[in-house]
Amino acid sequence: MLRLLTYNVHRCIGVDGRLSPKRIAEAIAVTEPDIVALQELDVGRARTGGVDQAEIIARELGMQMHFHPALKVLEELYGDAILTALPSRLVRAGPLPGMRGWRVLEPRGALWAELDIGGARLQIINTHLGVVPRESAIQMEWLLGPEWLGHPECRDPLILAGDLNAVPGTRTYRRIAAHLRDVQLLDGMPSPRPTFPVRLPVLRLDHIFVSRSIEVVRSEVVRTPLTKVAADHLPVLVDFKILAHAARPGADAREAVEAATS
Repeated sequence: MLRLLTYNVHRCIGVDGRLSPKRIAEAIAVTEPDIVALQELDVGRARTGGVDQAEIIARELGMQMHFHPALKVLEELYGDAILTALPSRLVRAGPLPGMRGWRVLEPRGALWAELDIGGARLQIINTHLGVVPRESAIQMEWLLGPEWLGHPECRDPLILAGDLNAVPGTRTYRRIAAHLRDVQLLDGMPSPRPTFPVRLPVLRLDHIFVSRSIEVVRSEVVRTPLTKVAADHLPVLVDFKILAHAARPGADAREAVEAATS
């Protein structure tokens, strides 16, 4: 069994105002994940002490790290990462489109890594979508297109995780839920829990979606003394198995994601 956790870490600044990548790592380590998808990481930014937050968290967890900067300001970076100690390679990382004709909003991006799980090739996509509903919907359509989920190499088994800035019922959520399964809504799982804001969670913005060859054993919104203070979002966790028939040759992502709800 494997465990994945997705977490918007808010530049490692807690709701108490304390800046601490090591506290974020501690909050994650308690859950003992095999794979971690992180959003809102600062790398070399003056506002957070000029450190590499992704590298610090990865080192504390004993994991390797794939990082994508959605925003670059000279030498300062801000973006998302996938961490794991499992054999992995970065397949793709890049920006997501905004709204044409609008003023520039915060740049958004995604990264896709492939993990070797005992011979099975597990595809992981981590993303952080825009806060404006129309913008996030455009970005989700891009992720469903031929460069990402529709790419021939992005085949079942696959997981998409991250802060989608979209609650169930929105166009953004409906589009991905039509292709992949929301782990919090599967049979046998606890009632879905909101993830934001940590002090009084009312919005379910952070999600994990899986394809048909992922058997979900448990899902949870992690609410511990540490996660209630370390950032402004609560992390989401899933325990899962990869079914034996996973990743059969020639099954492309479009087939995989459409079959996920069949």
